[in-house]
Amino acid sequence: MVTKKKSRKAAPAIVSSGPPPSRKELLERLVAEIPAPKCELDHIDGWTLLIATILSAQSTDRTVNTVTPVLFGKWPTPQALASAPREEVEEVVHRTGFFRNKAKAIQGASLAIHTEHNDEVPRDLETLITLPGVARKTANVVLGIAYRIASGIVVDTHVTRVSQRLALTTEKNPEKVEKSLCEFFDHDEWIDSGHRILLHGRYVCLAKNPDCANCALAEICPSRAADALGSWQDRAEHSRAHIESSGA
Repeated sequence: MVTKKKSRKAAPAIVSSGPPPSRKELLERLVAEIPAPKCELDHIDGWTLLIATILSAQSTDRTVNTVTPVLFGKWPTPQALASAPREEVEEVVHRTGFFRNKAKAIQGASLAIHTEHNDEVPRDLETLITLPGVARKTANVVLGIAYRIASGIVVDTHVTRVSQRLALTTEKNPEKVEKSLCEFFDHDEWIDSGHRILLHGRYVCLAKNPDCANCALAEICPSRAADALGSWQDRAEHSRAHIESSGA
């Protein structure tokens, strides 16, 4: 068993000067750490995932998961949500922050899905990003998680941070980071690899205090800030248990 040991408090340099790990070794370790990456936004279909993803901007999955049961309980279809009184929708989503803009976006997206797409969420990136409140990141989440369509790689602050520390990219712009990752991974690896990197950043490779000592990627990470403890397989198991117990 890996012994818990704190890494030094200062975060390593965001952009590494060392070489990136090999794709094969990185995948082997990420898969061992997160065998079955799971979306932490509760949803039952493409539409509920779309709405939850819009609400998750500048919020947490945990908070969104306390709001969506009420939201979908009151308005269970795109048509119902689109036609609901705006003030009532704002009240329900208030806890997610930016509630006025989010209420407007989820109602606008729901209206378009109902009136223009026969209550079905579009399954192509170009159409999805025409919906109110839907940018490329949201579209990639919905297509990848709900429909297993690899339209790209979801890039958030966690993915950007981990990718930079692993020297997979030197970019800061999300679309440029995505391009770097899509070139690094094979097309059929985009969905799960991107999701694994996201979860790794959310629970292990933290912004201010990354747990390098217990990180399964330590030996192959050019930005590691502490010596690794035990075997990488033990560390992968340690992180897997932590991620599974901490998930939204």
